[in-house]
Amino acid sequence: MPAAGASSGLARTVYNTFFKRNSVYVTTIFASAIAFEMGFDTISDKVWDDMNKGKQWKDIKHKYEQ
Repeated sequence: MPAAGASSGLARTVYNTFFKRNSVYVTTIFASAIAFEMGFDTISDKVWDDMNKGKQWKDIKHKYEQ
Protein backbone atom coordinates (compact mmCIF):
# COMPACT_ATOMS: atom_id res chain seq x y z
CA MET A 1 0.00 0.00 0.00
CA PRO A 2 2.69 2.54 -0.85
CA ALA A 3 0.25 4.49 -3.00
CA ALA A 4 -1.94 5.31 -0.01
CA GLY A 5 1.08 6.56 1.90
CA ALA A 6 2.20 8.72 -1.00
CA SER A 7 -1.26 10.19 -1.42
CA SER A 8 -1.49 10.80 2.32
CA GLY A 9 1.85 12.60 2.22
CA LEU A 10 0.71 14.71 -0.72
CA ALA A 11 -2.54 15.56 1.06
CA ARG A 12 -0.63 16.53 4.19
CA THR A 13 1.74 18.72 2.18
CA VAL A 14 -1.14 20.45 0.37
CA TYR A 15 -2.97 20.99 3.65
CA ASN A 16 0.09 22.40 5.40
CA THR A 17 0.92 24.64 2.44
CA PHE A 18 -2.50 26.06 1.50
CA PHE A 19 -5.18 25.32 4.10
CA LYS A 20 -3.60 25.38 7.54
CA ARG A 21 -3.50 29.17 7.87
CA ASN A 22 -6.61 31.15 7.01
CA SER A 23 -4.68 34.02 5.43
CA VAL A 24 -2.90 31.69 3.00
CA TYR A 25 -6.17 29.86 2.27
CA VAL A 26 -8.01 33.09 1.41
CA THR A 27 -5.08 34.37 -0.65
CA THR A 28 -4.97 31.09 -2.57
CA ILE A 29 -8.69 31.31 -3.32
CA PHE A 30 -8.43 34.90 -4.56
CA ALA A 31 -5.32 34.22 -6.65
CA SER A 32 -6.93 31.12 -8.16
CA ALA A 33 -10.12 33.03 -8.97
CA ILE A 34 -8.19 35.84 -10.65
CA ALA A 35 -6.06 33.39 -12.65
CA PHE A 36 -9.16 31.45 -13.73
CA GLU A 37 -10.94 34.65 -14.76
CA MET A 38 -8.00 35.84 -16.83
CA GLY A 39 -7.64 32.48 -18.55
CA PHE A 40 -11.38 32.15 -19.20
CA ASP A 41 -11.57 35.69 -20.62
CA THR A 42 -8.59 35.08 -22.90
CA ILE A 43 -10.00 31.82 -24.23
CA SER A 44 -13.50 33.30 -24.64
CA ASP A 45 -12.13 36.29 -26.59
CA LYS A 46 -10.09 33.97 -28.83
CA VAL A 47 -13.12 31.76 -29.58
CA TRP A 48 -15.31 34.83 -30.24
CA ASP A 49 -12.73 36.37 -32.57
CA ASP A 50 -12.30 33.10 -34.47
CA MET A 51 -16.07 32.61 -34.88
CA ASN A 52 -16.59 36.22 -36.05
CA LYS A 53 -13.49 36.71 -38.16
CA GLY A 54 -14.14 39.23 -40.92
CA LYS A 55 -17.29 40.60 -39.28
CA GLN A 56 -15.73 42.81 -36.63
CA TRP A 57 -14.64 46.41 -36.93
CA LYS A 58 -11.02 45.52 -36.34
CA ASP A 59 -11.17 43.23 -39.40
CA ILE A 60 -12.89 45.67 -41.81
CA LYS A 61 -11.60 49.00 -40.52
CA HIS A 62 -9.00 49.29 -43.29
CA LYS A 63 -11.78 49.43 -45.91
CA TYR A 64 -13.28 52.61 -44.42
CA GLU A 65 -10.26 54.52 -43.17
CA GLN A 66 -8.43 56.84 -45.50
